Amino acid sequence: MTGGFMVSAGRLSLLAAAGYLLLGGASAQAADLGGNCCADLEERIAELEATTARKGNRKVSLTMYGQVNEAVMYWDDGFESNAYQVTNDNSRTRIGFKGDAKITGDWKAGYVIEIGIRSASSKRFTQDEDDVDAGLDLRHSYWHIGSKTYGKVSVGQTGGASESITEINQTQTSSIAKFSDQEDTGLGLGLRQANGNILLDAGTGNPFFTWRRLIRDYGDQPGEGRRHNLVKYDTPEISGFHGTASWGEDDTWEIGLRYKGEFANLKVAAGIAYGENSEQKSSAGAVGFECSAQTSQVVGRTGKDAECNQFGGSISIVHEPTGLFLNAAGGTATDELILRSNRFVGVTGADDESTFWSLEAGIEKKFFDLGKTTIFGQYYENEGGSNARRQVLVDGVGTSRILGTELTSYTLGVVQGLDAAAMQLYLYYRHYEADVTTKAGSSGNGGAVTDLNLEDLDVVTAGGIIKF
Repeated sequence: MTGGFMVSAGRLSLLAAAGYLLLGGASAQAADLGGNCCADLEERIAELEATTARKGNRKVSLTMYGQVNEAVMYWDDGFESNAYQVTNDNSRTRIGFKGDAKITGDWKAGYVIEIGIRSASSKRFTQDEDDVDAGLDLRHSYWHIGSKTYGKVSVGQTGGASESITEINQTQTSSIAKFSDQEDTGLGLGLRQANGNILLDAGTGNPFFTWRRLIRDYGDQPGEGRRHNLVKYDTPEISGFHGTASWGEDDTWEIGLRYKGEFANLKVAAGIAYGENSEQKSSAGAVGFECSAQTSQVVGRTGKDAECNQFGGSISIVHEPTGLFLNAAGGTATDELILRSNRFVGVTGADDESTFWSLEAGIEKKFFDLGKTTIFGQYYENEGGSNARRQVLVDGVGTSRILGTELTSYTLGVVQGLDAAAMQLYLYYRHYEADVTTKAGSSGNGGAVTDLNLEDLDVVTAGGIIKF
C-alpha cells in the first residue's frame, strides 16, 4: 500500500555530516573514520549512522514515507460531462511514520502511523460538486511485536486478515487503477436514468443514489476487508506461505492465507480470506468489513446484531522474461439480516448475497530507459444484491426499494514509470454499465417490480504518483 522510496530522518543528517567531512570540515568526534575520506563513502555513512542519535530516542528508529497521487478525471454520464482535478483514491496521497527496535535475538517491537490526505476524493465527487471529502483521515495507528520464528502481533487500527485480499497485484496498476476495486474511479456520481433524471436517494437524505452504492452499499467488493480497531496475528513465513488471524470491534473476526514465490520464470502472489461480522452501529457507517444491513436504522432499532459473512481472494502472475501478466479476483458475501429488515419483511425477490469477479491482463516491460511501461486491460462484474440501507425516488417521486443491482466495467490504460523520480504517469479509460431492480413502496410487499433503464458512464483518468 505504501511502497516507494523511504527516507530516514537519521540518514539525512548523516548525509549532511558526510558532506561536511568531504569538504574538509572538522573531524568527527564520535567516530574514528581514518584513511582517505573519499575511498568508500557508503562505509563512512554507515559508521556515522552508528554514532548518531535518531529522532525520538537512541533505541527506536523513525522512518518517514509517503506518496502524492493526483489526477484529472473526465466523466460523461450520457447527459452531462465535465473534468475535475482529484486525489486518486485507488491509492490516495499519504504520509506515514514507522520504526522498530531490537529486543533480543530476532525479536523486535515497532509501530506505524499513517495519515491519508485528499484534495478532493475521486470516489465521492458528484455532478454538482467537485471538491468533496477534502482533508485528512487516519489510515493506520498500531504497534507490533514479534519475531521471524514465532510471528507478529499487532494492536491498533489497521487492516485485518481480509484487507486487500481481493486486490493482490504485482504490477504498476495496483496504485493507479485497481482491477477489483471499482468505486475509486468516479463512482460518487449519481446514476442517470435514460430520461435524464438522476436517481435520488430517499433512504438517507443524500441527494443522489450513486454508482458506488451498487457495490453492496459502501462500495467495498464482496470478500474485501477494511481497516478498523483490532488485534492481529501474522504467522511466520513457511515456504512462501503465511497466515493471518484478526479480531476487532464487537465482533469482527477474519482468517486468511497468503503466498508469494517464484518458479519456472513466474512470479506468483495469491491470497484467500474468510470472515464473519456481528457488529451493529447505531448510525450509518461500517465497522469491520461491510454488512449492508448493519445499522439500527435497517433492523428497526431492535438491538439485533449484524449477521454477515464473506469469502474472497485473488492471484497475480507475472512471466518475468516477457513481462506478460494476469491478475484475477473474486468474492462473495451473505447478509442474513437483509431479508429480516423492516424494509424487506414479507417481500419476495430481495437478494441477500453479493458476488463479484474481475480480471486484468497486460504486459509490463522496460521498453525505455526511463522505466517500465505497463499496457493493461480489465474486466469487472458485480452482482450487488439488495440494498437494505437505501430507498430511491424514481423520476423524483414514488419511493422504491432496491431488490438487486449489477455493475459491469471495461478498462484500457497505460502506465509509464520514471525510475529516476520514483514516479509513474498514467492514462486510462473505464466504461461502466449498471442494472437496478426495484419494487415500488416503502414497506410491506409494495407494488410493481421494475428494472430501471439507466445510462452508461465513461471516465478518463490522467495523472501521476510520486513516492518517497
